[in-house]
Amino acid sequence: MPDSVCKIDVEIKNRNGLHMRPAMLLVDIASRFTSDIKISNEQTSADAKSIMQVTMLAAAAGTKLTVTAKGHDCNLAVEAIKELIEVRMFDEEGRQETVQAG
Repeated sequence: MPDSVCKIDVEIKNRNGLHMRPAMLLVDIASRFTSDIKISNEQTSADAKSIMQVTMLAAAAGTKLTVTAKGHDCNLAVEAIKELIEVRMFDEEGRQETVQAG
């Protein structure tokens, strides 16, 4: 049975973009899946399980990325990455509001 391929487009929504901390979170999420996961912008593609490659994407706020996963758990992988990037916004926005309020 061939591996499934799943593809999804996401947009970096946190104001600081894909700097080191969000990149580490992304690699951590991607590493939980057995699928091969690639993240790409118009210029380059990166292995989502490699911190060096992910940080080289240098994705600022508003950057659109394509996440492609190949493997039996590809659907779960792309959905988890989408949630991290677009819904949780790398857990940055809520944390900054908490710091400002405290």
